[in-house]
Amino acid sequence: MNFTNWKAFGKASVIALATLAFSNDAEAQKGKWVTLFDGKNLNGWHSWQQDKVLPQWKIEDGAVVLAEKGGKDLVTDKEYGDFELELEWKIAEGGNSGIIYHVVEDKKYCCPYSTGPEIQVLDDVKHPDSKAGKAGNHKSGSLYDMIPASDFTAVKPAGEWNKAKIVIKGGKGESWLNGKKVVEFPTQGAEWDKLVANSKFKTWQGFGASPKGKIALQDHGDKVSYRNIRIKEL
Repeated sequence: MNFTNWKAFGKASVIALATLAFSNDAEAQKGKWVTLFDGKNLNGWHSWQQDKVLPQWKIEDGAVVLAEKGGKDLVTDKEYGDFELELEWKIAEGGNSGIIYHVVEDKKYCCPYSTGPEIQVLDDVKHPDSKAGKAGNHKSGSLYDMIPASDFTAVKPAGEWNKAKIVIKGGKGESWLNGKKVVEFPTQGAEWDKLVANSKFKTWQGFGASPKGKIALQDHGDKVSYRNIRIKEL
């Protein structure tokens, strides 16, 4: 082997080892809980299509709070495919927000809900959206405008903390609220396509089409708080 070939071989070996190390590191992260918000800073987050978190999102008493309209949706820097997400949320009286997953952050889309399905966060008693949609599929814990929560009593009222869990794995999804599984849903295939076709999203190109994406906390203009946010890649 001449020097030129040896040099090329060495370079290729370094690249291969680096790729293997990266793959092993990524694999090692699977199955481990990772804190997305520790109550102290918003490292790993940004406002939608911004290079920073806008000031309307504040940290108060260990929670990230949308204090006023204009903060844009809060979006993770990282994309996730299959995952288990846990967090707590508290909505203001008459308020509306949501947890959106598999978000594609591209300038051709107006906002995270253009591509990402949403688990609803709402004051079911006083927000008018609670009575919209079909069979309660705009109420808290529901897969928004698609599948209603199975138990509308699982949610705690405005001003109280609710514990939510979202699981996306192997083409299936689950929404949990305060320890109770309230929705099961497909995330791909013919069943998913049927859900989309029967929803307000039926003409939205790209909606629910990506197998991975960012996670967003919605700025719907109302005060909302989130805390104890962690994720486990599956």
